[in-house]
Amino acid sequence: MYKIPESVLVVIHTDALDVLLIERADKPGYWQSVTGSKDVLDEPLRDTAIREVAEETGIRIGDSVGASSVPQIALQDWHLSNIYDIYPVWRHRYAPGVTQNNEHVFGLVVPPSIPVTLSPREHLRYAWLPYREAADKCFSPSNAEAILQLPDRQADSRRQ
Repeated sequence: MYKIPESVLVVIHTDALDVLLIERADKPGYWQSVTGSKDVLDEPLRDTAIREVAEETGIRIGDSVGASSVPQIALQDWHLSNIYDIYPVWRHRYAPGVTQNNEHVFGLVVPPSIPVTLSPREHLRYAWLPYREAADKCFSPSNAEAILQLPDRQADSRRQ
């Protein structure tokens, strides 16, 4: 089964703009925010984001109560999407001829003490970094650009 070339990027951060980055297990040294493709074509992007955050970090978004849970309102759709060329090393996961992905960006505000539980088959380790340092560490240009938008995004959400 091929991956759907439509995905989410979820920038997980604290109010202090510390950003959670995770290191890929299939490419050690490649750090990123949470990413993942839709499971089915009609899966709502918000549902994709909620599922991927839970699968990759153990953080639950919704009505559940617990140390690893945040409310739905903490997840914000930035209404930003990036179309980019899929790295050749990962193209085999997609149908023949598919070379581009459409990535939709979300932000997730979490408390600084939230526990993180990585999926060991997907990620080796995690780090909380100040947003500029996190942007510098990302291998993906679209991920770095999203992280650099955090101060403006935070200011906009406080004005609303």
